[in-house]
Amino acid sequence: MVKETGFYDTLGVKPNATTDELKKAYRKLALKYHPDKNPTEGEKFKQISQAYEVLSDPKKRELYDRGGEKAIKEGGTGGGGGSFASPMDIFDLFFGGGSRMHRERKGKNIVHQISVTLEDLYNGATRKLAVQKNAVCERCEGRGSRKGAAQMCMTCHGTGMQVRVHQLIPGMVQQVSTVCHNCHGQGQKISHKDRCKACGGRKILRQKKILEVHIDKGMRDGQKIIFHGEGDQEPGIEPGDIIIVLDQREHLCFTRRGDDLIMSMELQLVEALCGFKKAVQTLDNRTLLITSHPGELIKPGDTKCVLNEGMPMHRRPFEKGRLIINFSVVFPQANFLPEQKLKELEHYLPEKLDAEQPDSMDDDLYIYADLEDCDFENRRRRNHHYYYMDEDDCTGGVQCQTS
Repeated sequence: MVKETGFYDTLGVKPNATTDELKKAYRKLALKYHPDKNPTEGEKFKQISQAYEVLSDPKKRELYDRGGEKAIKEGGTGGGGGSFASPMDIFDLFFGGGSRMHRERKGKNIVHQISVTLEDLYNGATRKLAVQKNAVCERCEGRGSRKGAAQMCMTCHGTGMQVRVHQLIPGMVQQVSTVCHNCHGQGQKISHKDRCKACGGRKILRQKKILEVHIDKGMRDGQKIIFHGEGDQEPGIEPGDIIIVLDQREHLCFTRRGDDLIMSMELQLVEALCGFKKAVQTLDNRTLLITSHPGELIKPGDTKCVLNEGMPMHRRPFEKGRLIINFSVVFPQANFLPEQKLKELEHYLPEKLDAEQPDSMDDDLYIYADLEDCDFENRRRRNHHYYYMDEDDCTGGVQCQTS
């Protein structure tokens, strides 16, 4: 039992969620509420990141389950608690964007999620994706002006930052770094007449890029495809990456588990006893004829598999996992045969394990009990139905003694 479920509720998962379920929940929510996509949802993005930071760490998760968010903030004993990391750092680490220091040397990554079918992951596919990104202005080569026209900002001395000192109390001051208001963090000033006509002195332009995303056979839900150096550009630093995250839609027939495909198959009783042939359409439009030979019994709940008919293995597409089939058996309706026919059928079935009542025994020695259908729902309602009685309704009986 967990003390509280706030972090689980934030991610929309149950307290017994697996690591993969946590990753999938965080991935979808983080992409949905990222400040670049939803500037007004910064607090929601922070809550999602904090919840994932705790629940993705086994020690922190155990501490949270025992003591809740309070235990995490206090740090606990050996639980690795304390302050939370930056939401952007968690996002970049999850999507392969590196640390904050790495972001300063590299342009911002662009993360996109594309929806794919199980057929796409089985057969491979190519998708075209249009993205918007910042690109260094080619006309001014990222200077923002004609060559040599930019001058150092004298307010920040070219650093782009200003340090302000605030006195808190006598003898105690606080230094606060802010973006220079004069050059807006550029570190230089460009007169209006010298600004680049293409970018207006901003040094970068918004550009549309068409990417061809190749989905290889055997790729998985949540797998990332990275286009190195295709992300946002800024003058003087390495361009960021474009990261494509695959989001697999649910399939009507098959469920994927690793390299295996899992499906359910319903049999009639006669098929389970006497054999069957059933056609199954594969994800590459072949038809498998699933066969059970006469005498090969299939019991309710049995699981069988077909080798080499599962998912292709990534980068080894000629090797495949298994097709796993979970069987259920549908029994016929009551009184599907006349009593005389049932007696005939009984001759072909295995003998009963329990001996029948001998004809010579006295019927008075037995109490016959008929079977009825159980209505568990009505019984549950009756067990939870309580009657309350006011004191004025009591007209007799034993009364409680009061002191």
